[in-house]
Amino acid sequence: MLIPKPDETTPQWGNAATRALGRFVLGIFGWRLSGSLPPAPRVVMIAAPHTSNWDYLLGMAAIFALGIRMNYLAKHTAFRGPLGWFMRWTGGIPVNRKAPGDVLERAIQMLRESPKMWVGIAPEGTRKRVERWKTGYHRIAMGAGVPIWPVALDYPSKTIRMLPLRTLSGDLDADEAMLKALYAKPMARHPDAFWS
Repeated sequence: MLIPKPDETTPQWGNAATRALGRFVLGIFGWRLSGSLPPAPRVVMIAAPHTSNWDYLLGMAAIFALGIRMNYLAKHTAFRGPLGWFMRWTGGIPVNRKAPGDVLERAIQMLRESPKMWVGIAPEGTRKRVERWKTGYHRIAMGAGVPIWPVALDYPSKTIRMLPLRTLSGDLDADEAMLKALYAKPMARHPDAFWS
């Protein structure tokens, strides 16, 4: 499997063992990576469509294989027990869905102040079917003045597609439409949970 190499702009993490583990997990499930890492030290990465718990396993395997540091937002209830330790170790930031504002502001501040930081988020905010994406990804990217890095989980082809960076206009509806156009219902593990 061809794995893109991080450059000097990339937040890096892990070692030869974690990279090998990531490649092994992707390999045993028959998944591959396509595209390239963005040449930017600070981005908001959106991973979609998010319709299954398998998305997390595959995403973490890709992060390990690439050797990148990806801070990511996830619901606070997932940070319990051993999984919580693992999620924090790998860059997870818990979000209480009833009061997400503080975490979003903290993410904006961290991105502004860090010379290198990538923040990942599932724009749907849930594995269930939604009418609209949550606005957190947009608020963070606009607040920090950073581009969006779209990544697609394409289950039929078993490919994690790393797409080119996109710059937001500031118009939430237009930006969401532009980003949604990069994804298709058949990509999802559960197409019935794909957004409308």
